[in-house]
Amino acid sequence: MKSPRRAPQTAPASLADWGEDRLVAALTQGLPLDAQVLVGAGDDCAVIGRPRDQRWQLLKTDAVVEGVHFLAAEDPQRVGWKALCRAISDIAAMGGTPAHALITLAAPATTPVARVQALYAGLCKAARKYGVAIAGGETSRSPGPLFLSIALTGWVERKHCVLRSGGRPGDYLYVTGRLGGSLAGKHLDFHPRLDEARWLVSHFKPRAMMDLSDGLAADLPRLAAASRCSHVIQEDRIPLNPGCTTAQAMADGEDFELLFALAPRSATALEAAWKKRFPRLPLTRIGHLLHPSSFTLHPSPRGYDHFAQR
Repeated sequence: MKSPRRAPQTAPASLADWGEDRLVAALTQGLPLDAQVLVGAGDDCAVIGRPRDQRWQLLKTDAVVEGVHFLAAEDPQRVGWKALCRAISDIAAMGGTPAHALITLAAPATTPVARVQALYAGLCKAARKYGVAIAGGETSRSPGPLFLSIALTGWVERKHCVLRSGGRPGDYLYVTGRLGGSLAGKHLDFHPRLDEARWLVSHFKPRAMMDLSDGLAADLPRLAAASRCSHVIQEDRIPLNPGCTTAQAMADGEDFELLFALAPRSATALEAAWKKRFPRLPLTRIGHLLHPSSFTLHPSPRGYDHFAQR
């Protein structure tokens, strides 16, 4: 008598199989919320408050992990600076102002005390620069690697809050600064565009905005999808850091510049006013949003994905 055939075994799906965007979409479905969560997962920050409040609270967490966001040999003060500034950049992307931070540090027991003190010196330097109060936190032993996790609060006036989802077909797409170069160390010394974002929302409120953390090739499709649009860009207009290629500018990630969509009628006035207000920081129109059924030029190569195999 023949034994029944067994169905071929299929390996369970891994994070690398799914990728970051699919994983986040699955994990954030059906999260428990309450009436004060005005914006939940899916934007640069959560927005907490009541619809008619004049001011809303912003919540953000972020983490930097040794071997992923920085190397063990990096200057720990620069790592501490980066850890807090990453979260501040997300507050800026909502048009907000950062307020209070909690810091979680996990490190192997063999970590030199001087290294941890230097990490905190970098955290404190960023906090003083951008008006953040470090209110406390947590420490824990880790078998490795070392990591810092930041919980940051902030606030934004209701009329100035900008989401990723407000873009409309025809809106112009802009980026601040220059892109590329994070793999050469730029990612440890960036300055979040806090002043620039506050000025923008006060004078030329963008319809949609986010910060560029995973690279233009990854983040632009996210903004377009949140706005239910497609998009087209002119790759030859992408502003490059010295020595960088267009591919690096789109895919390296960790630029922490602003990407935003603006009504075309405001473009000429914005570009003129920007040059006067921020003469040393470029502002570049790189494309525009389209109707969702329109052809989309997807930037290539892909941007950064935490779970992609390398």
